[in-house]
Amino acid sequence: MPLIRPFAGLRPAPGRAPEVIAPPYDVVSAKEARERAAGRPWSFLHISRPEIDLPADTDPYEPAVYAKGRENFERQIREGVLVRDPAPYYYLYRLVMGAHTQVGLVATARVADYDSNRIRKHEFTRPDKEDDRVRQVDALNAQTGPVFLTYRRSATIDALAEKVLATAPDVDVTADDGVRHTLWPVRDAAAIGTITRTFDAMDCLYIADGHHRSAAASRVAAARRASNPKHSGDESYNYFLSVIFPDNQMQILDYNRVVKDLNGLTREQFLAQVEETFSVVDEPAAVKPAAPCEFGMYLKGHWYRLRIGSEFVPADDPVARLDVSLLQDNLLGPILGIGDPRRDKRIDFVGGIRGLTELERRVDSGEMAVAFALHPTSIHDMMAVADANQVMPPKSTWFEPKLADGLVSHVLD
Repeated sequence: MPLIRPFAGLRPAPGRAPEVIAPPYDVVSAKEARERAAGRPWSFLHISRPEIDLPADTDPYEPAVYAKGRENFERQIREGVLVRDPAPYYYLYRLVMGAHTQVGLVATARVADYDSNRIRKHEFTRPDKEDDRVRQVDALNAQTGPVFLTYRRSATIDALAEKVLATAPDVDVTADDGVRHTLWPVRDAAAIGTITRTFDAMDCLYIADGHHRSAAASRVAAARRASNPKHSGDESYNYFLSVIFPDNQMQILDYNRVVKDLNGLTREQFLAQVEETFSVVDEPAAVKPAAPCEFGMYLKGHWYRLRIGSEFVPADDPVARLDVSLLQDNLLGPILGIGDPRRDKRIDFVGGIRGLTELERRVDSGEMAVAFALHPTSIHDMMAVADANQVMPPKSTWFEPKLADGLVSHVLD
């Protein structure tokens, strides 16, 4: 079986995409989802966050929530809002956010290659979040949230994409956050064959975002394989919905940190301890790090530029040399006492999409004592961690723009 294959996508009917597409289920709270879906009966949020159609105090993991999602999904299909393509296709998906453009391939990726680590991971998953996605897939009998994958760019795929992009798209819609989503089905059999063969010749793919969705797909496939005496390996449950982008088009933003207190230290004591490992320069304006090993720090109304000494940067460890690790191992842990950033309630994380003003706001309000701005993790650093079969620290990457839910879904026949 190939690494990826085309599929008959379930998509908004012609002209209906603006009514349907929605942000990914995990980037909006229930409150935000209710607000975004208000007055939009066909918003995919009614499927991805169906608790918005139940009483406000409903536990999002209750069986009634998944049942409501199935009811809403089936209604959209019954009413002709979502329509399935007549044959298996690939789809080119272009995202435009400001000056940034990236073009990916919507496909299904083979679960067995995820299980064997040919589709490589770089994050731990949480069982409760996996359970949630398993229940959602089982309830809908479909995968509606794509896994965000990347690969080392291919001249063959670039050339094919260029030809397809010169044709008229099926969908071209700008979401309410200003991101433009454009979709082209690839119907030509020769092009489909070229895509399949080109990807199957690749050593691996990398998960950029969607570790819980891919882990859930593996669990669903295992359960259905075990219960299917006629299992052949060709069934749709052996593949999971993916959007695959070349590495040279990926955009990773900074993922910043804020901490509630100085761990009992005065400002002067804290700065003195920081200066043992970092150079500290007082700056008149907000500091956006321009290179790895450089950090911005906002403390009591002042910005500082921190640079870590080269002797503290391990060159041969793909995890320890990451900026998020350098900050954790040399400042957050030993000085501020943040031993486990995954669980410690004294630390919070701020995606770079919110800007440095959000760091200032969190500190100036008194909610937090100090904020740190980081240089974005590079896609090649992420790949190096995955290649080494290691795990990145929590909140290491913030990918933008986000994929839209509801643009293409994968039905499990």
